[in-house]
Amino acid sequence: MPRPSVGDMTSTTTDRAPRVFTPARVLGAIAQLAAVAVAWTGAFIVLSTLFAAGVPLVFAAGIGLVLLLGFVYGLYALGWLETARVDGLYGFGIAPLPPRTSGRPGFTGWLRTVWLQFIDGRMWRGVASAAIAVVMGWAVIGLLSMLGSGVAMAFSPLVPGDPDSLRLLGVNLQVPASWAVGVGIFAALVAIAGLLGLAALHGVLARAILVPSREAQLAAEARTAQAQRGGAVRAADVERTRIERDLHDGVQPRLVSVGMTLGMAQQKIDEDPEAARQLIAEAHTSTKAAITELRQLARGIHTSILDDRGLDAALSALAGRSPIPVQLDSQLTQRCSPQTETAVYYVIAESLTNAAKHSRAAECRVIVRQREGGILWARIEDNGVGGATVVPGGGLDGLSNRVLGVGGTLTVTSPAGGPTTVEVSVPCAF
Repeated sequence: MPRPSVGDMTSTTTDRAPRVFTPARVLGAIAQLAAVAVAWTGAFIVLSTLFAAGVPLVFAAGIGLVLLLGFVYGLYALGWLETARVDGLYGFGIAPLPPRTSGRPGFTGWLRTVWLQFIDGRMWRGVASAAIAVVMGWAVIGLLSMLGSGVAMAFSPLVPGDPDSLRLLGVNLQVPASWAVGVGIFAALVAIAGLLGLAALHGVLARAILVPSREAQLAAEARTAQAQRGGAVRAADVERTRIERDLHDGVQPRLVSVGMTLGMAQQKIDEDPEAARQLIAEAHTSTKAAITELRQLARGIHTSILDDRGLDAALSALAGRSPIPVQLDSQLTQRCSPQTETAVYYVIAESLTNAAKHSRAAECRVIVRQREGGILWARIEDNGVGGATVVPGGGLDGLSNRVLGVGGTLTVTSPAGGPTTVEVSVPCAF
């Protein structure tokens, strides 16, 4: 079963929260805070430099845009690393921080993708957590120095030298020899208490910043469920419209023609049997063509091979029927839910149909994988002319709504001149 998540922002919700204040996690927090104090400080210096240099040069031959792009995705990298660090340390079950995408082709779509990444709330929470970790990390380094100095002072009678002058927290303190042991023990105890307190505070703050509250999770789940229901309803409307159009434009007029032909044959059967036989033969041919169209229409509604033999076999059959060559690379280790397999199958089927009808593509490539976290992922790419857009009520809109209805995402990239790429990700168990 995949780890549950809400949209792309929430963490796993369990009945019992993970134990943050275990000895291993406290020691790990102290060690990590000391390390990230240095690492994240360097990262913030680099990010500040990129921003400070990028803003004045934003109109200088695009150099500023490149620097600001590095700033935005540097923030994303820092937020991603901080989120992964906190989750690895405390086991909160935080979902990985995904990159944002607009799903729109062309330069404007790319600009919107960068903007969506810049305003991503989860990314900024990760950056805020990193900033707090830097401050606490330097405090940890100071307390570790105090602990070392206190231990040295406590054992000063055993160390040759002048016990009246010892360094504590980088400062030379004149301590009488009779007080050295007591002051050293006290300093060490204060340092240990401070380290434990900072480790505990870090766990509390990290959870508050990076893990959404139960109310926020429920609200996000409600929004996701509402969007899925809306997508399923819209997908059903688009599918019904398609069936009505196919029946009205294809099978219905053919059956009307069959009826008229048989009527003419009935009138001629006595006076011109030969002409009647020809009309009956014509009606018979039209009837077989209508049956073929009905089968194709039924295949568009439901494919039995998908239920009987799985997605691999269904895609192989689909690739074999395609009017253009298809390179199929499918590596599936297990079956997914029927809803998931059906959604991915129809995305691939519609993409191949669009490539054959509209893109003037010479070939297509289809890649299907099962990714970590229980995700069924597919990518369809053709070498056609591109220019595909998602139009309300159109085929791609129907696919998007179908995928949304099973909790997945669909991305279409089709710049003018090609290629057209369709990517779909759906939870394997829905």
